[in-house]
Amino acid sequence: MDGPDVEILFQDEHCLVVNKPPGVLTQAPPGIDSLEVRVRAWLQRRSPETAKVYLGVPHRLDRPVSGAILFALNRRAAQRLSAQFEKRTVQKLYWACLQGRVEPAEGVWKDFVRKVPDQPRAEIAPMEHPEALYAVLHYRVLGYLDWGSWVEIRLDTGRYHQIRIQAASRGHPVLGDGQYGAHLPFGPPAADVREQPIALHARTLIFHHPKSKQSVFVRAPLPNCWKELQLPEILSSIADPPCDP
Repeated sequence: MDGPDVEILFQDEHCLVVNKPPGVLTQAPPGIDSLEVRVRAWLQRRSPETAKVYLGVPHRLDRPVSGAILFALNRRAAQRLSAQFEKRTVQKLYWACLQGRVEPAEGVWKDFVRKVPDQPRAEIAPMEHPEALYAVLHYRVLGYLDWGSWVEIRLDTGRYHQIRIQAASRGHPVLGDGQYGAHLPFGPPAADVREQPIALHARTLIFHHPKSKQSVFVRAPLPNCWKELQLPEILSSIADPPCDP
């Protein structure tokens, strides 16, 4: 942990990976707290002689979601990392705790989704809808517990609220995600409902370093609020490889 605001998981002169806490925006308008603001401040403290800190944001995580998020520290790195996300060569592995018993224990979810205009939510859409985007994810159940299913998810696509809407549409909303129909709570109550965490965590991130081209594997520790879920200690402590395609 590097100070109260930022937990650095990987860093060099080209890029860094941060463990995003739940309830914090990735980016926000000026004057509003966000992970970007916190990382900039942390970098400025590390290099006070630097007049202006460059920070590229090639991808984002939803506000209530925690986990690994990648930043670029120069323009060339930002371009190369953004290209990896656009080409879908970055591997993103999530842990989700879902209501109900997900069956079968391993599979693929395929849907067409759209962002609802002027609203911060997504919905399943007909294939022929002009705003519909194809959404694919692979999942496998890591364990069944009293509250539901502990699931590992690998995204093939990166649609708006993709995991949340695809799981909820099958009757398995993410714990704490009242926006998509969850009735089981998760985490300590937040004064602002927008800051309420949900049980969705970007567990691992695998990308090619923008300079060396070497593969970089980063695992993000779980937030403290996950302790209440009583996940099996043996499984929750290991770095699982991504799901097979």
